[in-house]
Amino acid sequence: MNEQTGTPAVRPLVNHRMLAMLRAVAAGRGRMSCSSEPDLFIDGVSCGDQFAAHALAHLGLLHTARPGLPGELVPAVLTSDGQAVVAARQQHHAA
Repeated sequence: MNEQTGTPAVRPLVNHRMLAMLRAVAAGRGRMSCSSEPDLFIDGVSCGDQFAAHALAHLGLLHTARPGLPGELVPAVLTSDGQAVVAARQQHHAA
């Protein structure tokens, strides 16, 4: 629930692959390229679904931990919205 407006919180829809990508980033295993279309790397390997990686970044669920030079790989981190998506899925599966 949005505390300011009183409206229900809307969570972006993510598929199982996207959720796995978010979980890997949450575990500290992700790096992103500094770009307008950031590529995601997990455990040093480029993700096979960069379209999903771009979508996660554009949805505001993950971003680079710090600024970098164009094309530089820097640690990836979840935003608070990304953390909420992962937490909501964990709660759903625990129930």
